[in-house]
Amino acid sequence: MTTERHEPANTADERTMLEGWLAYHRQTLAWKCEGLSDAQLRTASVEPSELSLMGLVRHMAEVERGWFRKVLADDDAGPIYYSEADPDGEFHLTEADTWQEAYATWQAEIEIARRNAARFGLDDISEGRHRRTGERYNLRWIYTHMIEEYARHNGHADLIRERLDGATGD
Repeated sequence: MTTERHEPANTADERTMLEGWLAYHRQTLAWKCEGLSDAQLRTASVEPSELSLMGLVRHMAEVERGWFRKVLADDDAGPIYYSEADPDGEFHLTEADTWQEAYATWQAEIEIARRNAARFGLDDISEGRHRRTGERYNLRWIYTHMIEEYARHNGHADLIRERLDGATGD
């Protein structure tokens, strides 16, 4: 699999630009994971951190679910990897955890996110509330937050990938 990344047009309307940058950052995380074995994808950055590329992908599946299902659409599908007993479960990997499962789950959450977002205008207020703050958000805020979330974690992915095999890139 070869991930193609496409920067959004520099003259796009606001929604197209927000969706384009979010897609670009999603593609960037997939690209950072390409060509690595499951063992490499499970390898933590540096001790004592448990941060790994597979953990980041699983985390972003949870984040996609949280913002686009729970908050935006008020669909409480429940967590994928974490629990009350293990609030960072997406980062606690075992030999049984595979890239195939993590990637498929992440992509499924992205597809649901796209479908849910398509039902809302940028100024529309979410149907659900944030689980900790109880606040509602408009879609514009959610898109902006998701771009920030991916951009931050793609920086982590850059460093992890470089540590694994020396690969660097934007």
